[in-house]
Amino acid sequence: MLRQIKPKTARSARALKAREPLPHENPKTTLLLRGTSTSSLVSSLLTDLNSLKRPFSIRFTKKNDIHPFADASSLEFFSQKNDASLLVFGNHSKKRPHCLTWVRCFGGHVLEMLETYVDAEGSRAMAQFKGGKVPVGVKPLLAFSGSRWEAPVPDAYTLAKNLFVDFFRGEEVASVDVEGLQLLIHFSVGEENGGEEGKQVVHLRCYKLLTKRSGQRVPRVEVEEIGPRIDMRIGRVREAEKGMWKESMKRAKGGEQRLKKNVDMDSVGDKIGRIHLGRQDLSELQTRKMKGLKRGRDTDGEVDGETLVEEDVIDFSEDDGDGEGEPKRQRIA
Repeated sequence: MLRQIKPKTARSARALKAREPLPHENPKTTLLLRGTSTSSLVSSLLTDLNSLKRPFSIRFTKKNDIHPFADASSLEFFSQKNDASLLVFGNHSKKRPHCLTWVRCFGGHVLEMLETYVDAEGSRAMAQFKGGKVPVGVKPLLAFSGSRWEAPVPDAYTLAKNLFVDFFRGEEVASVDVEGLQLLIHFSVGEENGGEEGKQVVHLRCYKLLTKRSGQRVPRVEVEEIGPRIDMRIGRVREAEKGMWKESMKRAKGGEQRLKKNVDMDSVGDKIGRIHLGRQDLSELQTRKMKGLKRGRDTDGEVDGETLVEEDVIDFSEDDGDGEGEPKRQRIA
């Protein structure tokens, strides 16, 4: 459970109230930090990630003596100070070369961490591509290829997918204009082994979507790589504690529309209602009385006390020999 801080002054009470969870949270801010020693590749990748995340990102250029897995108090301080729940920490050492640490916080405390080692040979910065750039604030399309992302048992790759979606999804919107779909970020897991069992290469590619004339109503779509290109392997992982994870997954009451019982919508969008009735006794069902529905008639020519009216009945019996006689008439009373 998270520690509850009681305000001592009115100013601190207002500050804590401003940090309280909302039914609809604001877009998450990403903070990019560098360690005491970083390579040129890591610095370029931090700059490129900042350009992809703008305007919801903050880039620090000063060196910070931070060891995330040994002591995360500095990361928690920066998260609370800048109201940033997502952090990327870049560092380089002989033991862990070209290291990028992805951190997600909740309530000012570190929730999860994922360490990745960038491959210097297969990675390229955005400045090394000649293609056009995308505008700031474009909502990207995310694509994941590989069976490791959908493993039935949660592991480092399922955690990586969850973190990458949270990092790059951008602002939540109800609808997106087709013209605004200009950026595609693709993640794939390589099939080759990385020296250690289960350590496979994660490929990150960024493409710009180009629409060209096709001679038809639907345009022809092409992709152009704009960078950055990152090949990385997963290193150390710190999973979320069960109590903190359960606390972070809570939702505000009354935020969603309450569903009505026995009311549903069909595929067309029409509202359908279901009514539950008890068992009916049809023997006591009252129907309309009609004379034509009576079961029997009296032989005396009376029905319900009324005498039948005389009728003329034509008897088409055999005629005389000449066959020209008129039909006989009989009278009944």
